Amino acid sequence: MIERLSGVEEEFLTVESQLTDPEVLADPTRLRDASRRYKELTPVVEAYRAYVGRQADLTAATELIADAAGDDREHLRGEIDAAEADLDRLEDQLRVLLLPHDPNDGRAVIVEIRGAEGGAEANLFARDLMQMYQAHASRKGWSVETLSTDLSDLGGVNQVTFVVRGDDAWSGLKFEGGTHRVQRVPVTESQGRIHTSSATVLVLPEAEEVEVEIDPNDLQIDVYRSSGPGGQGVNTTDSAVRITHKPTGLVVAMQDERSQLQNRAKAMQVLRARLRKLREDEQAAQLSAERRAQVGGGGRGEKIRTYNFKENRVTDHRIGFTIYRLQDVLAGDLDDVVGALAADERARQLTGQV
Repeated sequence: MIERLSGVEEEFLTVESQLTDPEVLADPTRLRDASRRYKELTPVVEAYRAYVGRQADLTAATELIADAAGDDREHLRGEIDAAEADLDRLEDQLRVLLLPHDPNDGRAVIVEIRGAEGGAEANLFARDLMQMYQAHASRKGWSVETLSTDLSDLGGVNQVTFVVRGDDAWSGLKFEGGTHRVQRVPVTESQGRIHTSSATVLVLPEAEEVEVEIDPNDLQIDVYRSSGPGGQGVNTTDSAVRITHKPTGLVVAMQDERSQLQNRAKAMQVLRARLRKLREDEQAAQLSAERRAQVGGGGRGEKIRTYNFKENRVTDHRIGFTIYRLQDVLAGDLDDVVGALAADERARQLTGQV
């Protein structure tokens, strides 16, 4: 591991020099890639340099203790013990830092939430999840841009799509894709009975235009008059856009903006993300592979997480993690849940299960 780290430090120095190279500074793509790589390598190199420093301290103290006596010997023994403890800690830290890097780290995240089983209650729960993620983003300092919203009766949402931007947005949201189940007394329930409903969450890393080449001839673009709330301009002009990617059958529709051009740009943004993920997962061999992998059919039995109001409980079924702070979680405090999922991922990586 230590031999490998010397090569990591050499790469770090190369990237560091690139960030002062006029040619790199003049090329937005190269500059973005170099900046991203520099940020990834910095904590590794810092820990490696600390390790080398403490190794030198240990060597020096070990050489000196042979000729030391009395208080000097005791002092050096303390230095040796401290250096050995630091080296063990730094080795563990470096093992984690050298785990395979998620190539989507640093990307913006497209989140799509839909009500699934449970009728009006499912749509109300979809709204609660939307607000939970938006509150979580605010706590983390991430920005949120709503791409599309389809409101339902009683103030819920049939479907909402938004993009979250932040350096660590992907690492903080990548575990959220799947079917989320809620157990509570719905506002529509007059007998006080607890109902079980569900909503699906789809999480995609945003794809850059240069990564996904889309042949215009593969697109069917339909325009139509928007429906639902949105103001006079939205409802009286053919501003809504529906884009169908004919080779895969993927369909993306946008209608929130007054401008047909703006709706088309947002639809293409979502389409690129879906196509990129589809290509990564199954080389575009099956329609909606990523959606099925994450959200299945939206059934209650396919849940990844349960929100139980009576018990004030949130349980993530993938790792058996439970926390009894449901209202805090719904208010955007997802740190404990995400931290447990990230720790599980690291543990599986360290044991070669990932």
